[in-house]
Amino acid sequence: MSVKTVGVVGAGTMGSGIAQAFAASGFNVKMSDIGPEQVERGRKAVEKSLDRLVSKDKISVADHGAALERLEGVVGLDPLADCDLVVEAATEREELKLQIFRDLSGLVGEHVVLASNTSSISLTRIAAATTRPERVIGMHFFNPVPVMKLVEVVRALQTSDAVFEQVDGLTRQLGKEPVAVKDSPGFAVNRILVPMINEACFAYAEGIASPEDIDRVMQMGANHPMGPLALADLIGLDTCLEVMKVLHGSLGDPKYRPSPLLQQMVDAGYLGRKVGRGFYVYD
Repeated sequence: MSVKTVGVVGAGTMGSGIAQAFAASGFNVKMSDIGPEQVERGRKAVEKSLDRLVSKDKISVADHGAALERLEGVVGLDPLADCDLVVEAATEREELKLQIFRDLSGLVGEHVVLASNTSSISLTRIAAATTRPERVIGMHFFNPVPVMKLVEVVRALQTSDAVFEQVDGLTRQLGKEPVAVKDSPGFAVNRILVPMINEACFAYAEGIASPEDIDRVMQMGANHPMGPLALADLIGLDTCLEVMKVLHGSLGDPKYRPSPLLQQMVDAGYLGRKVGRGFYVYD
């Protein structure tokens, strides 16, 4: 069945970016969150992102207006009942995601694909929480979504071939590059990336170098476009911590032990760019 209307659960950094990507590609989008304030904040984030693309001559003013026209902000899950695809981009907490998928499973039509943007949680467990596990799949986008090309397409153990092929095709319609990834802790990117960020936290905590210098050596010495601590701020320190906990808990290897400094910064509320303070301070 063709996808015309896409629901996005969560209007935060990732949710608003995913909503923008679908709206800019011609899909009608319903972006949902728990309250009107969160929805409006997400809509303003999309508008600001589209403004930047216009200023850089990446899209036309007409494209900007058309994308916003196709984007509707809604509160709660009920307005998503008539969607053909729902992408969940809620906070990276397993019980929250399981509850969202239980609720969506009883709300949307049987033809609907339920996708999660989780960066580390088992898709197989998420699928098992629904009444149609064969129609559950992972679509792991990367921040900033409008710019980053990669989408990890993660098959739960239950995901059908037809659903995988449909989502692979939809990802290409967005102008993204899908990569098939097995359902495993952290999938491919975060299995490699977040332990590197965690190690950078240990290096800083041990006084090996300042955050600025840790980032500079990785940019100049390893040709990374952004240093690991600046990247942690962009991703969100809370998300990095949750990924490390999943890796440590699922794989049982002490090399995945979260840095105590990372835990302490999350406890302090220093979550990165989204709150204005992480390893760096932002205006």
